[in-house]
Amino acid sequence: MIANKKKKVAPVVVYAYAVCIASIFALNCAKSADEEVQRITPRFGEIRSIVSTTGTVQPRNRLEIKPSVNGRADSILVVEGQAVRTGQILAWMSSTERAALIDAARMQGNASLKYWEDAYKPIPIVSPIRGTVIVRAVEPGQTVTTTTAVLVLSDRLIVMADADETDIGRIRLGQSAEINLDAHPEITAGGRVTHISYESKTINNVTMYEVEITPTRVPDVFRSGMSANIVVIEKSKDQALLVPTAALGIDAGERYVLVDNGKEPNYEKRKVITGMTDDINTEILSGITARDTLIVRGQKKLNISAPAAGSNPFLPTRKSRGRPRP
Repeated sequence: MIANKKKKVAPVVVYAYAVCIASIFALNCAKSADEEVQRITPRFGEIRSIVSTTGTVQPRNRLEIKPSVNGRADSILVVEGQAVRTGQILAWMSSTERAALIDAARMQGNASLKYWEDAYKPIPIVSPIRGTVIVRAVEPGQTVTTTTAVLVLSDRLIVMADADETDIGRIRLGQSAEINLDAHPEITAGGRVTHISYESKTINNVTMYEVEITPTRVPDVFRSGMSANIVVIEKSKDQALLVPTAALGIDAGERYVLVDNGKEPNYEKRKVITGMTDDINTEILSGITARDTLIVRGQKKLNISAPAAGSNPFLPTRKSRGRPRP
């Protein structure tokens, strides 16, 4: 009886062992297929060194317009979003005394009202800057004091970004930037670095510096308080000879690539001098040409399909969402 049981168990063990061997073989084949030897050709394209960060849309100069005396708003002549010029009358108001006098004259009839309106003129509220009305906080007839912000003006909208202490040394005045709103990812606005804070602030135990990005053109969808993603372009280069960074190796501190020479073992190790890198692509300054064929071994398959005109062949392919270039 025991012998029969052993005979029945043995085929089961052999079958399980065969299944394990087959699974391991299948995994190894899949891994080998995914990490097969590839031949790629260097291409010319654009490469950029960038600093990425986040920021908030806000007015460069936010100016609250407050009355010089206590009283009542007679009329508000502007609306939110309206552009105003320096010296433009934004509103008319009456002091507390004039408001009381006009109310009493109104009860006496139109003749009395007209007399006191001509004799006791209202007080104008004038714009001190050229800008845009971003807040209209008071309506006609509302009582106001010298602490009431009747209107809020902004000279223009900017993006205030935060850069940590490891990146701030790479950011300089005048550098180009790209602004992308979280709420409108299809819109990209160009800009420039116009101010870098000299004083730091601490956010979540990280030392940060404020960087002011001024858009070259403010899109209509920009609103104060919107969140934005910022890319500051540290430096860029057109028509650089590029290879995937994964194609590079390091030997004794020197960079090299494997070049197909048509002989056994079908490649030679060639030293190269590299330039800019963006972690995906690396610029080659010397050592190979665009006519060389490189061999990449032990790496996952690289996308080496022919690029669109003016695009980077080694960047991940994605559908265009119609973003205009800044």
